Amino acid sequence: MFKHEDVKNNPLFAFGEENPYGASFTGQSYLAMLAQAPDGNTSVGNVTFEAGCRNNWHMHLDGYQILLVTGGEGLYQEAGKSARHLKAGDVVVTDKGVKHWHGATKDSWFSHVAITAGVSEFYEPVTDEDYQAAHEEGE
Repeated sequence: MFKHEDVKNNPLFAFGEENPYGASFTGQSYLAMLAQAPDGNTSVGNVTFEAGCRNNWHMHLDGYQILLVTGGEGLYQEAGKSARHLKAGDVVVTDKGVKHWHGATKDSWFSHVAITAGVSEFYEPVTDEDYQAAHEEGE
């Protein structure tokens, strides 16, 4: 199992501080901003989720997001589709206008580098029922 101590002591990228966007998450996450494009339109950040943590449903309104999974186990789900189980080495590409969420499984930490272009808009939290169903689909 991926342990919190492993992430903090041996991170691939900086672990970061408590996520300033925490209001759009269920559970605790951490964010280390790694780079910002000169025009401010694209950012690169390392996001680490404690077990059970996930972000709210959200959408990238005028851009995209690429997730490079660096450790632990996670879930990714687009609205109306089955969840996908994620592990280190997996890549997810989300086009603009696609409502989705991602986060850690209930028993593991999860880290990914998020490359995000454009503005993101967050919506309602992922319910506990939907989160449990995603675990069952993503297995």
